[in-house]
Amino acid sequence: MRQPRARYFNTTGPCGPQHHYMLPPTQRIPQARELIEMDRYFVLHAPRQTGKTTALRTLASELTAEGDIAALMFSCERAKAAGDDYAAAESLLLDSLREATKWSGWPDELLPPDPWPQVTPGSRFGAALTEWCHRCPRRVVLFLDEIDALQGNSMISILSQLRDGHNARPGGQPFPTSVVLCGLRDVRDYKVASGGNPGQSNPASPFNIITKSLRLGDFTADQIAELYDQHTQATGQEFTKDAVDRVFELTQGQPWLVNALAHEVVFEMGVTGAITAGQVEQAKERLIRARATHLDALVARLHEPRVKRVMEPVVAGSLPDVDPTFDDDLSYVRDLGLVKQKPPLEVANPIYREVILRVLGGPTEQYVMADPRSFVLPDGRFDLDRLLQEFVVFWREHGEVLIRQEGYHEAACQIILMAFLHRLVNGGGHLDREYAAGTKRLDVLVRWPYTGPEGERLMQREAMELKVWRAGAEDPMPDGLAQLDRYLDRLTLSTGVLVVFDRRPQAPPWKERGGFEQASTPTGRQVTVLRV
Repeated sequence: MRQPRARYFNTTGPCGPQHHYMLPPTQRIPQARELIEMDRYFVLHAPRQTGKTTALRTLASELTAEGDIAALMFSCERAKAAGDDYAAAESLLLDSLREATKWSGWPDELLPPDPWPQVTPGSRFGAALTEWCHRCPRRVVLFLDEIDALQGNSMISILSQLRDGHNARPGGQPFPTSVVLCGLRDVRDYKVASGGNPGQSNPASPFNIITKSLRLGDFTADQIAELYDQHTQATGQEFTKDAVDRVFELTQGQPWLVNALAHEVVFEMGVTGAITAGQVEQAKERLIRARATHLDALVARLHEPRVKRVMEPVVAGSLPDVDPTFDDDLSYVRDLGLVKQKPPLEVANPIYREVILRVLGGPTEQYVMADPRSFVLPDGRFDLDRLLQEFVVFWREHGEVLIRQEGYHEAACQIILMAFLHRLVNGGGHLDREYAAGTKRLDVLVRWPYTGPEGERLMQREAMELKVWRAGAEDPMPDGLAQLDRYLDRLTLSTGVLVVFDRRPQAPPWKERGGFEQASTPTGRQVTVLRV
């Protein structure tokens, strides 16, 4: 008898219970079934690779199996190639719809008409749905996956036809009883994509039939434990509680990251015993270094004007330049999954936080010629004092040029120092970074493992805080000392480093920058201050 295939943690495409560890998909969208029963048209949105397609495919299958509904999910992705050519977009969508029904296994009476009604382009999609619903003995429910693929006139045309059919239903015209638009973005951003103003209300708008917008949430810590326990039940290999807690801390429940870390530990690293938090940390480093497709796709957005407008103040710790369009850009960046859904404005999780700074600092790293091994002291600890002195030399030589070249100009100082630290620390240690819009600082913790005199494993920890002195502002050193004090208190450290970058027009000449001094925090901690 053939043995069932082993399941694994999925990091590519939709999940299936025969092959993958997965949580019950429809439990993640409990409101969807209620809205469908109420014959509503609504949006389901979430960042890529969070489980939208898996959830809707499962819901469609469940609804159809119950016997009253013919629920079909099909992708709009092919229609991306049509651009503004709405006639081509209609043809591609109808091809995708027919193909989805072909592989559904439905009886003939549920299938759409073949051929489609021949009507004027711009009406073909709505006419096809009307004719199908007229013939079908069940209520038709449609899930339009990857709705984001539609652009400009194509999006307006398709959504306008859905609106016309929706509004004609009370008069007896057959049409899908419920339609779900599924993609990255909320409906307000579809208006932007199709050239409309998201803030204006128009009763004839193709968007005014949407009654609800659902967002597929990230996993909770308990859900991560439940997912990982499926692997334990299948193989006997346990994820320790510390490992599960560390995964949640690093990912904040982002589903792809949760699966990717587990896959990295189990499959790529080949860990055989109980999985520990240290191995999760190692898996995180490997994922970031490998720049998996998901991470690459995410960071490719960083230089889009709408994304940069939101992310630059986050990295710089400054307040964003808010105008009437900022909320729409912020919603877009939230829909991409780059920042948290609720205030304060900060990066969505520590892995993204690290990846963003590594990517932005990549060009700077090419200028760092120092040998990382030369910063290791004879006792195995990291020589932070020497690193700071080397950074002064680096800053005097390259800082002015690198600031001019940096696309995220307002955050250039932070990005350059992070790149310098990453180049010299990350071979043997770790960098933890904390930053958010409006904080006016960037906190850094250097963690450096080493072996003590008795052979014990120890961890050196060095805390730094970065501040920028901008034109027209007061010296940020007093605030920096107070903020560093609170950071050191949270880390239970007795000393740290405050770095103050001077970006005022009256700053000293570049060759004279880089002075060290000692200072006391409000609670009396002795810290090093570096002014560059």
